[in-house]
Amino acid sequence: MKNTILVLDIKRVLIVAGFIIAFIILLPLALIGTSKEAKEKSIQLPPQENTSLEKEESALDILNGDIKVYISKEDRIETISFEEYIKGVVSSEMLVSFEMEALKAQAIAARNFSLNKIKYKCTQAKGADLCDTVHCQVYKSKETKIKEWGKNGEDNYKKISQAVDNTKGEFMYYDKKLVTAAQFFATSSGKTENSKDVFGGNHPYLKSVVSLGEEEAPKYKSTKTLKLASFINTINKAYPKANLSSKNIKTALSIKSKTEGGSVNEIKIGSETIRGVDFRKLFDLNSANFTLKFDKDSVTIDCLGYGHGVGMSQWGANAMAKNGSNYKDILSHYYSGINIKKDY
Repeated sequence: MKNTILVLDIKRVLIVAGFIIAFIILLPLALIGTSKEAKEKSIQLPPQENTSLEKEESALDILNGDIKVYISKEDRIETISFEEYIKGVVSSEMLVSFEMEALKAQAIAARNFSLNKIKYKCTQAKGADLCDTVHCQVYKSKETKIKEWGKNGEDNYKKISQAVDNTKGEFMYYDKKLVTAAQFFATSSGKTENSKDVFGGNHPYLKSVVSLGEEEAPKYKSTKTLKLASFINTINKAYPKANLSSKNIKTALSIKSKTEGGSVNEIKIGSETIRGVDFRKLFDLNSANFTLKFDKDSVTIDCLGYGHGVGMSQWGANAMAKNGSNYKDILSHYYSGINIKKDY
């Protein structure tokens, strides 16, 4: 009897030991798999970088009556008509003082851009179709904008409403497919950027084009001055292989190439080479079109333009409108090869 119990105990010990050994062996493998999966998810292109829809379809195939917008500051979801949402976007994303034709162009760009987030699901909307932040497009309600504008609030909103109502249901198409990467930004440096140079991918309608008359924009030029030690520490922390120091900074850092739009494409930092858009993010610059000047104890970074530079320049659109271009001319200029179709 004792021998039988002893054998059973030994079996139990061996089984438990087997489980422990398996756990020790498999746990690192499981962690490696999880880490890899997380890394792959973190580098997926953002929703607005998806290409045109797989098959020909109209906006009505995506839109379904009213839409739901997540109001982030109030942590609630608001249901409104799509066109009312567009009015809230145009009033928040473009200056109301801009020309009517520029506002009309913005209305259509906003419609197309919205379809991407609705189609591919906004990840910050908490179940709604869209959120009200820059993750989708900035949206503010009629009441909020009128209050912000003050005594001219009612007249300003009428102007925005006119721009949206006069283009109601109009969307951009490329090769009979809806344009879903309708990028726009504030100010160019004289040319826009190819999408592949900024976001990756190769949207055929997001090509570099000339964009004139933007010198009056308040952020056409900007300058940031940093202490040399802070500049070096920021780079070395983000890119340890750079090995920058005050002694080698002038020879170790150089611009290797530029994009067709004039921005920095690649910049060499010591033994590292990084993209200009990543350098822009590192120092929170207004654009990737920058130059560097080193003094004894500081670095001066001069920028041209404001924003990522892809798609429609808002100040450029206004300059075109001032020179007599209508909204279709503006959109056709900034989104190469598109046509405009009324869907409802």
